[in-house]
Amino acid sequence: MIYAEILAGGSGTRMGNTDRPKQFLMLGNKPILVHTIEAFLLNPRIDRILVVVPNVWLDYSKDIMNKYNVYTDRVHLVVGGSTRNETIMNGCRYIESQWGITDEDIIVTHDSVRPFITQRIINDNIDACLKYGAVDTVIPAVDTIVESTNNETITNIPVRKYYYQGQTPQSFGIAQLTSLYNALTEEEKDILTDACKIFTMKGHPVHLVMGEGYNIKITAMYDLKLANAILEGHLHD
Repeated sequence: MIYAEILAGGSGTRMGNTDRPKQFLMLGNKPILVHTIEAFLLNPRIDRILVVVPNVWLDYSKDIMNKYNVYTDRVHLVVGGSTRNETIMNGCRYIESQWGITDEDIIVTHDSVRPFITQRIINDNIDACLKYGAVDTVIPAVDTIVESTNNETITNIPVRKYYYQGQTPQSFGIAQLTSLYNALTEEEKDILTDACKIFTMKGHPVHLVMGEGYNIKITAMYDLKLANAILEGHLHD
């Protein structure tokens, strides 16, 4: 089975003074989250879509998904965890409890606030994950990367051609992801920045899929303004 997991568990504190988490803010004429769900509903290869939200926003999520007709038989609401990786694992636990997990099952995890995900990126993730077991979506780094270990002076300027900016989706074989995560110590879990690090920490390769520059993550108000401009551009193409 091929599952998609849309990660909508964040509180959106960097968005500023808003009355709801950023995934529920309007982009054009519908919430950001709805745009993202619609992109995955368009893909016939996705068997089930998990939308993982904070417990306090569960009823609200259900209401807006019903309002915009994306709460279909393929879509399941799941309560998120206290961290990004715990949220991902809550989705995996839900899958195991509802349908069981086989070695062939994969999960395509995606930020709810990246609404411009394309079918090409989704399909490339599915193909690469079925082949390799762990995949990250990236774009080449455009700007020079500067390292400062003391936050005051440059300690290293790495060769840019070897560096990429991470996006989502990140896709994994569910059985292996679960096994590796359960084998982590609490100290290892504390230093995790994203799910791909679960694999790299344990010596498992993560293969690259190319993203798109416009597959942006809406984090701050500027990003929302940019997203509306992108949306307007798409509507007029």
